[in-house]
Amino acid sequence: MTNAQDPRIFSTAGLPAARRIELWESHNAAALIGLSCHTTGPGSLAAAELNVPLDRVQLARVGASAHVVERTAAVIRRSPADAIAVYLSLRGDAWFDDGDGTRALRPGHVLICDADRPFARGFARGLEELAIKVPRPAFTELTGLASLRAPVIAGFAHHGDPYAGALARLAGRAARPRQSVPADERALLELVTVLVAGRDAGTAIAYRAAARSYIEARLSDPGLDAAAVAAAVGISGRHLSRVFAADGTSVPRHVLSRRLELAHAMLADPGGADQAVADVATRCGFTSVTYFSHAFRQRFGQRAGEIRRQAGRHTR
Repeated sequence: MTNAQDPRIFSTAGLPAARRIELWESHNAAALIGLSCHTTGPGSLAAAELNVPLDRVQLARVGASAHVVERTAAVIRRSPADAIAVYLSLRGDAWFDDGDGTRALRPGHVLICDADRPFARGFARGLEELAIKVPRPAFTELTGLASLRAPVIAGFAHHGDPYAGALARLAGRAARPRQSVPADERALLELVTVLVAGRDAGTAIAYRAAARSYIEARLSDPGLDAAAVAAAVGISGRHLSRVFAADGTSVPRHVLSRRLELAHAMLADPGGADQAVADVATRCGFTSVTYFSHAFRQRFGQRAGEIRRQAGRHTR
C-alpha cells in the first residue's frame, strides 16, 4: 500500500502582509522546491498550496495571485532539489525562461524541467496548477537519464498529448483535500517518463502507463478486467499481460491492489463512518462481499469492519 501521508494545506490568508512572501518561500523550500518570489503589482501575495506527499513523489495543487518565481543559482545552492519538476497549468497564462529564451504557457500545458538548473516563471494574472516533484533517482531509474537535457512542454487539453492528459487527470484526482485513494505513484512516474523520453521510453512503459491511467479512472466498475484494459490501450490481452509481468505484477493483481487501497481509504475516513462495509465493497468494484472481506484481511491484516469501527471512534 502506498504510504502517503495526510495532505497538508498552507495559505497566506491571515498572515502579516510583510511576511507572506518570506513564509511562502519557506513553505515551498520544505514541502516542494525552493524558489525566490516577488509580486508584480500592488497588494500582497495571496497564495495557497495543498501538498500530498507520496512515497517518493511530492504532489501539490497551487493557487496564487500575480507573481514571479525564480530558481536562481544561489537558491539552488541553498536549497538543492535533486529532482525533476513537473507543472500542469490549470488557470492563468504564464511564461517560462531557462536562459534559452522565454516561452509562453497557457492553461492545458505541462512543463517538465530540471529543478537544479536555473529558471524563472511568471504569472501576470495569477495561477492554478498541479506541481509534481520527481526525485532524480526515481527519474533516472525509469528513463536512464541523469538529468533533463532541455525542458519539455506539451499540451493536455482537448486534443493534446494523451499521456499529458492522463498525467493531468491522475494528478488532479490525487491532489484533493480528501482524496479517496492514495495516488498510483508508479503510474505518475511512468507517465512523466513517456513525456520526457518519448519513444526511447520503450513501448512497454508507454502501454503500462496508459493501462494504469485507464484502470485508475474505473476502479468502481465491476466489469473492469484485463480484456477491457487491453482493448482500451489497443493491444492484445497476451501483450498486456507481458507488459505488466515486466513490472512484476499482473493486471488482475494490480486492479485488486488498487481497489483494496481505495476501500481501505474509504473505510478509514471518519467522514464516511456511516457507510456499511458491503456498500464500500460495491463502490470499489467488488461483486462479492465474502471475497472482498477475505482479500481485505489478507492484505491489511485486519477485518474491514475493524477499520470502519476505528474510523467511527474518531468522529466522537
